[in-house]
Amino acid sequence: MKRVITYGTFDLLHYGHINLLRRAKELGEYLVVVLSTDEFNWNEKKKRCYFSYEQRKILLEAIRFVDLVVPEDSWDQKRLDMHKYHIDTFVMGSDWIGKFDFLEEEGVEVVYLERTPEISTTQIKSNLKKLQLT
Repeated sequence: MKRVITYGTFDLLHYGHINLLRRAKELGEYLVVVLSTDEFNWNEKKKRCYFSYEQRKILLEAIRFVDLVVPEDSWDQKRLDMHKYHIDTFVMGSDWIGKFDFLEEEGVEVVYLERTPEISTTQIKSNLKKLQLT
C-alpha cells in the first residue's frame, strides 16, 4: 500500500484544502495528515487559529480522503514521521517548493501540488475583516 503524508494548519477549512487532500490521496492508498497543534502554531509560526486543534482534527477526520490525523509539534519531526508512518510520498502545496527536498534522503518522493489560486485562509480572514468594516 502506497502511503502519502501532508502537513498543515487547516484552519477555516475550505475547498482549496479539500482539493489538496483529494490530490494527495490520488498519489496513494493511505493519507496521513499531520495537523499543526495550537501550541506549535503560536510558538513557531506566530499564528492563532480560529478553530482549536481538536476542532480542526474532527473536521479533517470527516473528510473521506483522510485516513489518519496526527499532531505536528515541531518542524523537526518530519524526518521521523517518514519512518514512523512508513511514508512513500510527501506532499505539500506549491508555496513550499524546494523547502522539503531533503526528505528524499529518507527514501520518500517529495511532491509539491499547485495551490487552488483563488482561495486561501489568509484571503478569507481578510475578506471577513473587510465585511466587518462595511
